[in-house]
Amino acid sequence: MQYVQLGQTGLKISRLGFGGIPIQRIDQPGTRALLKAAHEAGINYIDTARAYTVSESWIGQSLEELGLRDSFVLATKCRALTKADMEAELAASLANLRTDHIELYQFHNPSMEDLKKILAPGGSMEALLEAKAKGVVGHIGLTAHLAAVFEAALAVPEIETIMFPYNIVEQQGAELIRRCAEAGKGFIDMKPLAGGAIEDGRLALRYVLSNPDVTVAIPGMAAVEELEGNVKGAENVAPLTEEEQAACQKVRDALGTQFCRRCNYCAPCTVGISIPNVFLFQGYLNRYGLADWGRARYATLQVKASACVQCGACETRCPYNLPIRSMMKKAAEDFGE
Repeated sequence: MQYVQLGQTGLKISRLGFGGIPIQRIDQPGTRALLKAAHEAGINYIDTARAYTVSESWIGQSLEELGLRDSFVLATKCRALTKADMEAELAASLANLRTDHIELYQFHNPSMEDLKKILAPGGSMEALLEAKAKGVVGHIGLTAHLAAVFEAALAVPEIETIMFPYNIVEQQGAELIRRCAEAGKGFIDMKPLAGGAIEDGRLALRYVLSNPDVTVAIPGMAAVEELEGNVKGAENVAPLTEEEQAACQKVRDALGTQFCRRCNYCAPCTVGISIPNVFLFQGYLNRYGLADWGRARYATLQVKASACVQCGACETRCPYNLPIRSMMKKAAEDFGE
């Protein structure tokens, strides 16, 4: 496992981190097994969030039971905009994670307008700065899905780390990642596998971690097998070979730019469609040569794509501005229901 400094924080972390969003799909004992395996593999960075339902709680309980709290750098985040709200959210994170300090606390995907509120008098930055002065929070970061927010955060000296999507098919942040490194801020890569859209996890992590400006990649993990595959993918950080570059281009040609990253910000659907799962199974149907498996998995969905009422509520929440309504129509056509 390769270890690097997280920007100028002084924290030494593994370049492969543990993404905690998918553990919502398993249980607390499963989380404990994953974190034990992560520790044994040399991973020492965990990412979670207040918005990830049980993720903080299960991580906190697991680390307490394993006696491994001090073996990990904990990073979490929330969407609080005001000082009072941030104080409440931070208190909840500390309780959930069963700790008296959190190494990295982040503003979770603010809009440009939200960022102004965070930095204004009485904004949530005040709460984090006070918590940092007390040693309750070690460092302050920000996560973003929009390049404009990423760029704005580069100019905020109190923000020490920035998280943004970067992978084989998402290059909108490439220049900003370079500037992030030049500014001495740590860069945390979310969605290295494009939210599961990239099937070859080894290639995906090879691509991301071959970029020296990427401090840490945090693929989501919900099974020990996934963790083991990610560890193998992170072993080699040498420049990509010509063969690997060609394989990356093949992935770009297959995915294009309009695809679901499975962030689930589109939820809840007004009629109960599991939008990310529809698009995931459609990928197996059309891209990965697993049509029968894709159809079988799609058949398990209680609400099919054809139930879409074209209300558009999901599109207002999608950080990637996907035309979900037209994509849902296409999925219904592909599956025939």
